[in-house]
Amino acid sequence: MILYSLMILVIISINMLLIIAACKIICGLIFLPLLLIKWRKMYSRKRKARQEKGTVVGIFHPYCDAGGGGERVLWYAVHAIQNKYVSIASDVVKRYMTIFSKSNVRFVSLPLLFIVFLIVTICVDFRYPDVHIAIYTGDLYAGPEEILSRTEKVFNVKLQRNIEFIYLHRRKWVEASMYPYFTLLGQSLGSIWLGIEALNSLLPDIYIDTMGYAFTYPLFKYIGGCRVGSYTHYPTISHDMLKYVYRRVTTYNNRRIIARNPFFTMGKLLYYNLFAFLYGWVGSCAETVMVNSSWTEDHINSIWKCPLKTHLVYPPCSVEHLTELPLLSDEEKGDCIRIVAVAQFRPEKNHPLMLRAMFELRSIVHEEIWEKVKLICIGSCRDAEDEARVKDMEDLAKHLALEDNVEFKLNIPYAELVSELRRATIGLHTMWNEHFGISIVECMAAGLIMVAHASGGPSTDIIETHTGSTNGFLAETEEEYGRTLGYIIYMNQNDRDAIRVAARSSVSRFSCENFEEEFLRAIEPFFRLKQD
Repeated sequence: MILYSLMILVIISINMLLIIAACKIICGLIFLPLLLIKWRKMYSRKRKARQEKGTVVGIFHPYCDAGGGGERVLWYAVHAIQNKYVSIASDVVKRYMTIFSKSNVRFVSLPLLFIVFLIVTICVDFRYPDVHIAIYTGDLYAGPEEILSRTEKVFNVKLQRNIEFIYLHRRKWVEASMYPYFTLLGQSLGSIWLGIEALNSLLPDIYIDTMGYAFTYPLFKYIGGCRVGSYTHYPTISHDMLKYVYRRVTTYNNRRIIARNPFFTMGKLLYYNLFAFLYGWVGSCAETVMVNSSWTEDHINSIWKCPLKTHLVYPPCSVEHLTELPLLSDEEKGDCIRIVAVAQFRPEKNHPLMLRAMFELRSIVHEEIWEKVKLICIGSCRDAEDEARVKDMEDLAKHLALEDNVEFKLNIPYAELVSELRRATIGLHTMWNEHFGISIVECMAAGLIMVAHASGGPSTDIIETHTGSTNGFLAETEEEYGRTLGYIIYMNQNDRDAIRVAARSSVSRFSCENFEEEFLRAIEPFFRLKQD
């Protein structure tokens, strides 16, 4: 009897819990849409009441002062938006000047040219409303003028000063150090919290994310009522990551304790697949998607499933200036064989592999050659963690007895970078599945013989290794890197020059000018919709 009473009590309790859960779900389905509608109306009123007129473009880049490849994309995108009026007007004026110079009515050229210029200016203003650019950043330590001055010095880009900086105080919530476990999910939820601060600080008409925080897209699209665009450098999760977890391979994002335990591996696979589903949904909320390489495009299309609105826009590389530099011969470079590695000091860049490759190289070349070899590691440090990483690399170099052959240069200006590239012979890059590789392209444009990892963007878009069209080399392990470096060092001058010339001739499609044209073409529908 007592057992029967307990069973009845348990059944009633379970039923009550199910009823409560059902009520919560129903309430959520009813009240959540109402709440979203209320929020959207609130932000719509806020948009009408704001002081900025015309079109407000908000670019979400919490680390805009980091000085890396992602920041180069940000600032050249800003440069493209700022200068689109001038480029359109100047193109038309140049066309008419060419016509007038070839015509016989030279005496009316100047008046007609002036009239044409006025018409073009009016048309441009009619087609493109005044654009107000705002950068959402978490770099609280730096003022606007300081950020812009440093940007011009590092990236050699001239920017107008009419840029508003929206300073965000919640950036710590998107940092990996905040989430020792479930890092991807934690950072993604943190980006929503950071996005809410951005949305409350300034409501844009067009929202462009240039760092890959896809979980902010539904927030700005459905609540803020913004047009949403994305420039994705690297998918937050990819099928390659799932494959490595499934194969139980230890990498920087798959700890040894997880790789060795089948139950932990099963749990992580479940977590990654769920996260990939959520990532695919939020990513598909972007109305135009720009990706930086064929490798990224394949992964984004497989997860976001939006190929019709995905555009391959190669990032801006300073190839115009670098390809004009005269190539120095081995004699002009001096008695030192310089190997340059340009990469931010982040774990995925895999600087330890560079040092182990140098250690392998030491066993390949003769001692008198080894004394001439020097690896120059150039990169930017974002924070104290990056600085600690550099100290670890210096300690590893000493442990491998490489301290006399390795030098670290941090946060150097663009002019010094160009000087280092001119004096170097070989470029080195070791990141697995590098999304593109701006530094690889720039090293090739400067005349270096590039050795990069045989994966990601370098292998699909940049480096060609087939006989007769070789413009660089690919490797995977420290042994392969060491052998390739030794092969290049012992290569004769004519063979080296042939590869350098081929490398230079292959990089024009990655120019800053091409990037700006493709970027503007991708976001053009946003401005047309604004006009409508």
